Amino acid sequence: MKILEPKVSKVVETSLVDAVNENCFSDMLFTGGSCVSISDVTIDSCVFKEIDFNDINLSNVELIDVVFENCDLSNKKFNHTLVQRVKFVNCKMIGVSFIGSSMQDVVFDSCVSKYINLTDAKINRMIVNDSDFSEMYFQDTFIKDLELYEVNLSGAEISKTCLRGVDVSTCKIEGMIIDFESLQGIVIDRFQSIDLVGLLGVKIKD
Repeated sequence: MKILEPKVSKVVETSLVDAVNENCFSDMLFTGGSCVSISDVTIDSCVFKEIDFNDINLSNVELIDVVFENCDLSNKKFNHTLVQRVKFVNCKMIGVSFIGSSMQDVVFDSCVSKYINLTDAKINRMIVNDSDFSEMYFQDTFIKDLELYEVNLSGAEISKTCLRGVDVSTCKIEGMIIDFESLQGIVIDRFQSIDLVGLLGVKIKD
């Protein structure tokens, strides 16, 4: 699958405080900042590096052509918004929420995203690589083109979500909770079949 990369080739380094004061979140590189509030804006063609968002308020923001590198975005909410051509690299994203969002050309690479919530999201072209998505939520999620490589899906809760053709053969799926509808057409390896048999309530006799 070909993912469209974020367009961030002409960014200029600045501080988050200056960006908030000038209400400018376009073509910027941010490497620090705290205790600011970013709301009701479209963040366009920006790079965030090594920023801890725990003291930064994010609300009602759209993300277009954005890269987050080595950032802590835990418990941030990107609900009911547009997330397009966005890459998260080596980020801590525990409990982050994308409920009801439209996500297109999105990459998670080496991220810790335990409890991530993608309920009601619309996903079109997403790659998740070498990341922890344990105990995540996929409920009533629309998926078109999703690739998972070495992803921890242990304890994930998946329902009313079509995973037909999605390959989880390199992923950890122990303890995953999935309904029969979502299970149809999923691609696994032969060793994972034992885990899925247990999900269906079938017992294997010794």
